[in-house]
Amino acid sequence: MKNIILFISIMLSITSCTNHDSENIQINPILIGKGNLNGSEGINQQNMVIQKNNDWDNLLAQLDSYTVSTFTETKIDFDNYQIIAVFDEVYGNGGHSIDIIKITENEADIVVKIKNLQTGGINSVITQPFHIVKIPIIDKPILFK
Repeated sequence: MKNIILFISIMLSITSCTNHDSENIQINPILIGKGNLNGSEGINQQNMVIQKNNDWDNLLAQLDSYTVSTFTETKIDFDNYQIIAVFDEVYGNGGHSIDIIKITENEADIVVKIKNLQTGGINSVITQPFHIVKIPIIDKPILFK
């Protein structure tokens, strides 16, 4: 009887162990900017990973100065951080958003989950939602879902 209890105990402890290497690790992004462009900037609907200062400067130059003035920072330490920027389509009415709702790292890659939490229709103004964050540099491919 003791052997059966010992065997069951060992089996339960083995099957209850998890492989921590395969778990998803949530990454807490640091907000750079979020809002709506006026649609005249010429930025296509896209998801961007920016890892170089020159690419970041080029994006900032495309944006209007008011939008850039709302950013929490514009000088990025690209030795330690990378930028995740998502731009939605241009809408003919306001009230839209594009939202980075979760960033997770798993064994093979980093997954950025995007959702439109606000679906618009509020007023007749041209808008293009965007969301820009920075995360630590992690040498894995970044996937957008």
